Amino acid sequence: MKFLWTSLFVNDLDESVSFYEYVAGLVIERRFQGGPDTEIAFMKSENTDTKVELICRKGAVNRQGDPGITIGFECHHVETRREELMKAGYKVSEIISPHPGTKFFFVEDPDGISVQLVEE
Repeated sequence: MKFLWTSLFVNDLDESVSFYEYVAGLVIERRFQGGPDTEIAFMKSENTDTKVELICRKGAVNRQGDPGITIGFECHHVETRREELMKAGYKVSEIISPHPGTKFFFVEDPDGISVQLVEE
């Protein structure tokens, strides 16, 4: 069985698309109306079929806060990327290194979802 995507419910589709483009380097694969009050964008990175599906429903309950999910992306030069995101005004964690050869940090997306950028 092949893993296809993770769906994230967002409050502002344009803001979320911009975040994932800038932070994770994702590009829009397709964007469309998913119903009368729903817009959907599928985003992906190069060389993978796995996607992030962003779903925005007009009038949906605000989803700010800890939704209990983290999504992770490979990152080269974690320290440099963290500094760039801090300067751009994003909320980032300290760098964590649970064992030699692995280090990562978290950056919060516009809806409070933790995005982990990992260097291995």
